[in-house]
Amino acid sequence: MPRHHPIRWLWKEQGPLLLLILVICLFHVPQMFFENEAFERFEVVPAEVVSSWDALRSGDFQDVRPAEFATLLTYAFLHGDMDHLLGNMLFLWIFAALASELIGYRWMLTVFVITAIGGGICHVALNRDDIVPMLGASGAVTGFEGLYLGMATRWHLPYPHVWPMSRPVPPANLAILAVLGYVMDFSGYISGPSGIAHGAHLGGFFAGMALGAFVVPMPRLAMRR
Repeated sequence: MPRHHPIRWLWKEQGPLLLLILVICLFHVPQMFFENEAFERFEVVPAEVVSSWDALRSGDFQDVRPAEFATLLTYAFLHGDMDHLLGNMLFLWIFAALASELIGYRWMLTVFVITAIGGGICHVALNRDDIVPMLGASGAVTGFEGLYLGMATRWHLPYPHVWPMSRPVPPANLAILAVLGYVMDFSGYISGPSGIAHGAHLGGFFAGMALGAFVVPMPRLAMRR
């Protein structure tokens, strides 16, 4: 990290990511002052999404509620409490900063949207009859972990020099961390209900890994395997 103008450097390198984090934090402000019921229409309720999907498949368009499908993305901008928000934003900052460094901010934003939706779809698929709302950006966070693992299977990646990491981290260590995150979420899912949306984590992870393994462009400093 350069000695001079660290804030200017940080903004230049991570400005779009920091804006995304700011937007998510701003969404949480009204949640602190109003009852959570006011925001449930933006959260994923699996049974309601499935109901609209079944109506769409059957051609019964009067019972299709497009807003239910929109929740597959909007849920990622809401959080249950301050601890939930801060934890997700910290790990989003770290792993999305890696994506920004390797493939640029446009792909980083694209990965956020796709993995958030992938996490929402997986949560719905695994909890079709659930009426409990689900919210939080952790599906997208694990999506960036999966993205890095997918990219590491295609190329020899450079050591990342991403703040807030204090020093370069070997790519193999980051790939191992991504695998451990998947194992923990899968173990949590098969262990039964825990109040954590493990399905969203798994869906986001696999969506990110697919993007990393098959879709995103080769980073400039990477080498082919």
